[in-house]
Amino acid sequence: MPLFTSRKQQKQAKVTFSPGLLLIEKEEGAKPQVFPLEFFPQLANATDEERNDWTQTDKGIHFNKLDLDVNL
Repeated sequence: MPLFTSRKQQKQAKVTFSPGLLLIEKEEGAKPQVFPLEFFPQLANATDEERNDWTQTDKGIHFNKLDLDVNL
């Protein structure tokens, strides 16, 4: 039985968009954090491809193609 947790075993956040909003759920079943897209103009004007290319970091979410960090 391993005594550590690798990055691959960590739960991934869930990132969704609704009109004018960015929603980030850090853990399954947790209440999502909601951000107006006005705070992130790059995301507001981004394509679906750009919005879907993200990585979870220690501090939050990094949108790779936009080089944009959303700190949680």
